[in-house]
Amino acid sequence: MSRERRTKRLMTALRRFRRDDAGSVLVEAVMVLPTMFWVVLAMFVYWDAYKSINTVQKAAYTVSDTISRLQTDVDGAYLTGLHGVMNYLLDAGQTARMRVTSVTWDEYDDRFEVLWSYSPGASMITLDTDTLQAYASLIPAMTDGDTVVVVEAAVDYTPAFDVGLTDTTIEQFVVTRPRAGRVCFVDIACF
Repeated sequence: MSRERRTKRLMTALRRFRRDDAGSVLVEAVMVLPTMFWVVLAMFVYWDAYKSINTVQKAAYTVSDTISRLQTDVDGAYLTGLHGVMNYLLDAGQTARMRVTSVTWDEYDDRFEVLWSYSPGASMITLDTDTLQAYASLIPAMTDGDTVVVVEAAVDYTPAFDVGLTDTTIEQFVVTRPRAGRVCFVDIACF
């Protein structure tokens, strides 16, 4: 066999090999399926985290709106009941820590002041006027003597799978103006 003929046969074999796609689907599947599986898993985890954030936010707004509509004084039992409502509104397996604080603006002292603060089950430290100042940037401007109710919720979130999200705490800080004046706490002077 001549050299020219061998070269021609080799080139023909190489062209045939290049056009042959038998088995390529299997190779591509082995390369792509793990990535596609991870992407689907990551989308599930990120969607679940977004849904949890949204649920905690809606639960906090629901509690805040309920308190803002009150026309009577609140007590610990009532706020503990609202804490139970918040936990009911959350996803299964999640438990909220909650703090409710009534805040007023004092023009003379140029600061926000705490009228009362309560945390059902003492799950969060109650605020006083000094510790409230750390949150002053989160409270909107108010006129002298105006009041708002601040509902804070904190829920621990653990992703179902490890796709880059770490365990975190979802926190909400909701400020609502009472509809009927001040919301007072039983047995606490509400000046």
